[in-house]
Amino acid sequence: MGDATAEEPEAGSEAGSEAGPRAWSRAWMEGLEIRVRGRVQGVGFRPAVWRFARELGLAGEVVNDGQGVLIRAGGPADALARLLARIEHEPPPLARVEQIETRAFAGELAVQFRIGASAAGQARTQIAPDAATCAACSAEIADPAERRYRYPFATCTHCGPRLTIVTGIPYDRAATTMAGFGLCEPCRRQYEDPADRRFHAETIACPACGPRARLIPLGVGAAAGAADAADAAAAVDAACDLLDRGEIVAIKGLGGYHLACDATREGAVQQLRERKHRDAKPFALMALDLEMIRRYCTLDAAEVAALTGPEAPIVLLAATGPAQLPAAVAPGLATLGFMLPPTPLHLLIARRLARPLVMTSGNLGGEPQVTRDEELAPRLGRIASYALVHDRPIAHRVDDSVVRVMGAMGAMGAMGAVGATGAGGAARLVRRARGFAPAPVALPPGFAGAPDVLACGGDLKATFCLIARGEAVVSQHQGDLASPAALDDYRGSLALYTALHAHAPAAIAVDLHPDQRTGEIARERARGGRVPILAVQHHHAHVAACLADNARPLDAPPVLGVVLDGLGLGDDGAIWGGEFLLADYVRAERLAALAPVAMLGGDRAAREPWRNLYAHLGAALGWPTVLARFGALAPVRRLIGKPLAALDAMLARGLQAPLASSCGRLFDAVAAACGLAFERQAYEGEAAMRLEAAVDPAALGEPDERAYSLELAAPPERGPPRLVPRAMWAALLADLAAGTPGGVIAARFHRGLARGIAEAAGILRGRHSFDTVALSGGCFQNRILLEECERRLRARGLAVLLHARVPANDGGLSLGQASVAAARLLRGGAG
Repeated sequence: MGDATAEEPEAGSEAGSEAGPRAWSRAWMEGLEIRVRGRVQGVGFRPAVWRFARELGLAGEVVNDGQGVLIRAGGPADALARLLARIEHEPPPLARVEQIETRAFAGELAVQFRIGASAAGQARTQIAPDAATCAACSAEIADPAERRYRYPFATCTHCGPRLTIVTGIPYDRAATTMAGFGLCEPCRRQYEDPADRRFHAETIACPACGPRARLIPLGVGAAAGAADAADAAAAVDAACDLLDRGEIVAIKGLGGYHLACDATREGAVQQLRERKHRDAKPFALMALDLEMIRRYCTLDAAEVAALTGPEAPIVLLAATGPAQLPAAVAPGLATLGFMLPPTPLHLLIARRLARPLVMTSGNLGGEPQVTRDEELAPRLGRIASYALVHDRPIAHRVDDSVVRVMGAMGAMGAMGAVGATGAGGAARLVRRARGFAPAPVALPPGFAGAPDVLACGGDLKATFCLIARGEAVVSQHQGDLASPAALDDYRGSLALYTALHAHAPAAIAVDLHPDQRTGEIARERARGGRVPILAVQHHHAHVAACLADNARPLDAPPVLGVVLDGLGLGDDGAIWGGEFLLADYVRAERLAALAPVAMLGGDRAAREPWRNLYAHLGAALGWPTVLARFGALAPVRRLIGKPLAALDAMLARGLQAPLASSCGRLFDAVAAACGLAFERQAYEGEAAMRLEAAVDPAALGEPDERAYSLELAAPPERGPPRLVPRAMWAALLADLAAGTPGGVIAARFHRGLARGIAEAAGILRGRHSFDTVALSGGCFQNRILLEECERRLRARGLAVLLHARVPANDGGLSLGQASVAAARLLRGGAG
């Protein structure tokens, strides 16, 4: 480096400040070393600092290293102060400044402020999530005068792949899957020009030097001897021609393959269902722009913000537009999941076809999304006829994120559009993946000094969480771990995060259930017992995740956690799933619960709703009474044809009939009574989703007394009070007998459940001390239930905490486990 006093810049040179040229002299020169931590690599942070420093007339340099960004700057004190202010308040769009540290610096400085080479060091920085194509790159690939015209891999520092291509830290091209693509001279000039938006954009590429797309015949329906389309533009055009003819095409995206077809062709959609063995689960959709989405859905401001943000998630929208898509896209549901094109490749396809496309995960049911090209033919060859592939490797599988706008209040400190409130509510994550992971969640006040913790989450909607240096890093959605491939993928992702963060946990948090697959992984990581394993009760973890999502301080008083989900092992060894817990981060006390009902057939009850209907009717009214009063009803007649004697024997002997306070099974039973998914569920939550979709909006405005009643009652034996649906079932069956429309019955159930929850909270508040309620668990992905509960609880003067940055479902479980474990360690193992 040159000595800052060795030479003086000429008037008008780049070293001049905003106030005009200045001469350097030791008399007014100060030196400062600035350490910036957070998401500051691969997002254009160094060129932004370079621009600030040159405009302020400062000397020095900025570099990347293993801890983030390091700046050494010299100049007048006021200019240095302005540099710090601009770093804090004017970072690049994808940057997130977590911490700025300063100290005096007396070493040599370059006279012309420069960007230095990255330095090696222990990993202490964040990897940015993948970001959708920015406006500048979108315009560029549409401009015939640009050399990246119609290039499917145009990116800059403001957009493009990050997590999906990273192989190490610091984030440089050599530590990504772009390492094998050498730069042509024009790209190199842009890469080395600090004034260019592609300066040190590690994914920079063009048709001359970057990844290339091609279309290949894959499997079923492919023309014999079809030639590859190796030119990128020709490959995209050929793929669009196939989609236009109703073919199914596999498309290589950022974090895995998609399976695409024309969403307006019912035959194509149905064929995709048959080949993918996906009977009814809704398909994700991609549209060119908001105007196209508005043909099929209504949008509010929060939904527009979520769709158009750099995360580009799938957003669940009310299917109330003037046009309709085939019913096979989302059978039995009233919502459609739309996203805008996340990459230039997707954008080129959307522009060419100008109609919605199904864009679903490239996998078979229960398996993780295909990411490796060698898996393409064996795993997707029986589904897609052709594949639009490219030669940029995917380092890490990352699925599409899913967002739903609901609930009145945003979450504290939520990033991007998530948590932003609009007329229809706030954007809340249902699945946290592309665009959001691995962005950390800052731990609440009081967690400073928390030791490193690994939390392994649950087996369904699996994620893991690393607590390191005062923040929680929640992984992308890992899927359901019943599949060996998904379990292997989970292990691979965990190894990556551990390496990137140089993570050595002081403890590992797991679910209380001893047979979880994540528990097996915890035992592997415990290094023969040298790292303690802390078990965290499932529903306590849900509440803690909601507290952390809302930055509730560690020393805040307990809240009433209302957790409604399918099931989780309780502290008493029973199956829980409809819980009222007085909880903070350290402890949880069960104050009340839904009345437990037998799960007839064990796990089969979660797949066959009629079993839950029979169990609930028997528990609430008694089967002889049901037969006597309502034997002519269609759902009762259907039950008569089932093997009820065998179920009664199971119940009498206590075999394969565990009692469960599960709200999910209550939803299943009501859906079955309404004739929705009576026999079986094609996917988890189908019955509940169909029941929500069936609600008649007009019936939500009925007088409160028409809502079905649930009452908080003392249990017949020792234990917490129970929320009993006896009156609910009597009223529901009477409505069926009177011919009340199913949409009205569904509305009365939702409103009655919410009223029962709010009334129970009011009663419990009179017995215990709390002023805040946290709502968590997968049942609170139901917009009607969430908003009815929130409204009624607030009307009682209670503050309400909702999820936003992590899902209310089991996808947020790992954050809650990690928070509980860290809190207990900070409190000396209390709990």
